[in-house]
Amino acid sequence: MKITVLFASPNKKGSTAILVDSFKRGAEEGDHTVEVLDVCKMNVHPCIGCIRCGYEGPCVQKDDNEIIRNMLLDTDMVVFATPLYYYGMSAQLKTVVDRFCAYNSSLNSRHLKSALLTVAWNADDWTFDALEAHYKTLVRYINFKDMGMVLGYGCGSPSMTRRSGYPEKAYQLGRKL
Repeated sequence: MKITVLFASPNKKGSTAILVDSFKRGAEEGDHTVEVLDVCKMNVHPCIGCIRCGYEGPCVQKDDNEIIRNMLLDTDMVVFATPLYYYGMSAQLKTVVDRFCAYNSSLNSRHLKSALLTVAWNADDWTFDALEAHYKTLVRYINFKDMGMVLGYGCGSPSMTRRSGYPEKAYQLGRKL
């Protein structure tokens, strides 16, 4: 299976990266191909809501969204990897997700598998409620098949994350695909 990870943390060596690396190792050991797109380094502009794309492109904006589009339309699975920022996904990932508008129909027809990898400093039981609801709504709307979520409670620093069980959970998620 071909897997595309949308890595959306500005902290390249942070807790989200630890989960991505663990997931990737597990998936590759399971004979899957994994490509990680660092969306924070990409030039992706926010959707302007013009709907000139007609939900099937092309988008009037000429930026790196076309790279993401081509990758997602040629993959079997998309993994959303983001730190929790104010109880939602990072702005970089939200910008990419909003641009799905320009190829909404194609994404819907692909029936891609998906997963969510996320971390937060907070460890309250409600920490991921809003992000989890957003992810599940996205999965439902775009006809993704959710393969699992790793919700890293109390992962405020790389050392906290390494000492937690979440890297192993991410590895196992990748391995069991």
